[in-house]
Amino acid sequence: MKVSARNAFKGKISAIQPGAVNSEVTLKTDGGDTLVAIVTAGSVQSLGLSTGKDVVALVKAPWVMLATRDCGLTFSARNQLAGQVSTLIKGAVNTEVGITLPGGTEVFAVVTNEAVSELNLALGQAASAIIKASHIILAVPA
Repeated sequence: MKVSARNAFKGKISAIQPGAVNSEVTLKTDGGDTLVAIVTAGSVQSLGLSTGKDVVALVKAPWVMLATRDCGLTFSARNQLAGQVSTLIKGAVNTEVGITLPGGTEVFAVVTNEAVSELNLALGQAASAIIKASHIILAVPA
């Protein structure tokens, strides 16, 4: 499967909390991280999602927010993945930031150069990738 989303997490569904309109799908990634996705009940049915099923969670890099431990904020986003900054590729306006998680998975974000400066991001620094559950798209192998 080739996709344009920078982040593709392979894993298995560990739980599904069904709802009338949306369902909460929890998956354990191959790197050992837990992600929670909110998808429509129709998608759960059409994709045949069930506990133990292999899935790929797709997240576009611009949908990933970044925070450092000393930012002084608490977030409502369900997915807060802590790691270390491992990639910084600066462009004219934006920077691609990679955060390596303890299990070895690298999560990519595209943020403004101003945000990188305000957060004082540097290689090796502790940082978290924050992903809203509604920004995760689930796919299943064909």
